[in-house]
Amino acid sequence: MTQSKISLDQIFQSQIQTLALTLRPNTVYNYRSVTRCFLGYLHAAFPQVRRLSQLRRDPHLLGWLHWLCEHDPPLHNATRIRYLLCLRRLLDDLTANRHLIQPDLIRCEDFPPLPRYLPRPLNADDDQRLQQELRRTDDLLSNALLLTRLTGLRIGECIALPLDCLRHLAPDQWALHVPLGKMHTERLVPAEPEVRRLVARILELRARVSRARWAIAQGWLLPRRGRKYPLYRTLRVALADAATRANCSSHVTPHQLRHTYATEMLRMGVSLPALMQLLGHKDIRMTLRYVQVTQQDLQREFHLARQNPSLHRLPTLPIPAATLHSDLAAIHQAIAATRHVLEMYRRSFPDEKTRRQLQRLDCRLLAIANHLDHIVKAEK
Repeated sequence: MTQSKISLDQIFQSQIQTLALTLRPNTVYNYRSVTRCFLGYLHAAFPQVRRLSQLRRDPHLLGWLHWLCEHDPPLHNATRIRYLLCLRRLLDDLTANRHLIQPDLIRCEDFPPLPRYLPRPLNADDDQRLQQELRRTDDLLSNALLLTRLTGLRIGECIALPLDCLRHLAPDQWALHVPLGKMHTERLVPAEPEVRRLVARILELRARVSRARWAIAQGWLLPRRGRKYPLYRTLRVALADAATRANCSSHVTPHQLRHTYATEMLRMGVSLPALMQLLGHKDIRMTLRYVQVTQQDLQREFHLARQNPSLHRLPTLPIPAATLHSDLAAIHQAIAATRHVLEMYRRSFPDEKTRRQLQRLDCRLLAIANHLDHIVKAEK
């Protein structure tokens, strides 16, 4: 069958089936829903369009974008971005498969700005009261929620924990094994005695649960029947009820427990690279979204800096004794140390002209090192 006789629905569905070979089921479902949305609009507004080669940015794509903006109820900007990304991926793949498609149908300016919300960790009082209430309740759900608070797990990761999630790494060193999840990675989260006690308590409560309600035979730490979404919904309701009983000042969601954990780790002195590993992020920019300083932190740091107005001196980089030897390796090491100090000194200058001059000096040092290499090669 030639491409001209295949309908647009068949072409897109065939491409999605190809993507399904490597993508997760939820991702494939997103592609199918976006395809239904786009083709549904196209069939209703432009029924004469039956081939990919007939697609034009104006009026077809721009008309669809306008239709998304007028959606009732309004679509969140993140949802519209997801729609555009999915459709652009499908069109790019179809183009790579030699379908005739006009280029540049979706442009960068078509993507709406993604709102950047400040992290919403619980304040200290709400956090303390909520933890006390979860400990007082002491059932399967409350202990699971407390486990997410003390480890920073995503709620989906907590639901997917296996029975043997605890790992004994060394004497007095335990970790919670988090299996492959949202970021397609697994990690080990340090497990304090309180975390180990919670896991033991969940296992104890798990054994008491009626088999009529839960699938005890499954290998999950938190037993469930069927898919994980009903358990996720049950945990959200249990957290909201516990927050109400604890008289928290606002509505509490499971992800706020993760924000609270990240903020707590930062204030305890955990570095950003270590925090990125604890949270299971692939990009440091994802971690930075969790640790934006609060206004109280900003005010405290500002006033501490004002109380000590003396400027910080740049750290010195002593040249090792090994560099005093008269060989090429020692000279290279001395030049590298000098370049490092020069770069630190250059960054302290606000004047751009001076910074360019210092950068030219750095280039001369690099040229000296290269000339030394040429001299040594010529002598050989």
